[in-house]
Amino acid sequence: MSQTHMIGLGGIHASNTPGDVIKTMALGSCVGIIAVAPRLRAVGMAHIVLPHSRTNPEKANLTPGYFADTGIPAMLEQFQRLGLKNPRELVFKLAGGASVMDTNNTFDIGKRNILSCRKELWKHRMAAIAEDVGGNFSRTVWVEVDSGRMYLQSPGKGRWEL
Repeated sequence: MSQTHMIGLGGIHASNTPGDVIKTMALGSCVGIIAVAPRLRAVGMAHIVLPHSRTNPEKANLTPGYFADTGIPAMLEQFQRLGLKNPRELVFKLAGGASVMDTNNTFDIGKRNILSCRKELWKHRMAAIAEDVGGNFSRTVWVEVDSGRMYLQSPGKGRWEL
């Protein structure tokens, strides 16, 4: 039976169940990393909150998806449990990393999150094929197992596909 899997801050989920949807809401400075494994007909998502686990190693142990450097490897492990043999088969997309509440870019968390996600993917010799990042608005993101399609929605901007 298909269902929508809602993931919150630091959440990670991967599925190959037909009809399933993985969704996260209100990506502001956070980054949603979406992965699609076409051969397996599987999709996954991580809701990254901060760039580096060294700021809170205990949190990283409890919720690896909270940080880019621990969330991406944890998501790869979930795909391996679904039968993925070669991580390079994954197709990645990024969304979020906005500057919603930091209009003066004092902390630049969104930008730092984007760069950390890219760096972690590069470390694994992978890269995103598409991004909808930055700006000053939050995004709700979902991905469908059946089609592998990723959609975004934002107040006042409507819905679009990436």
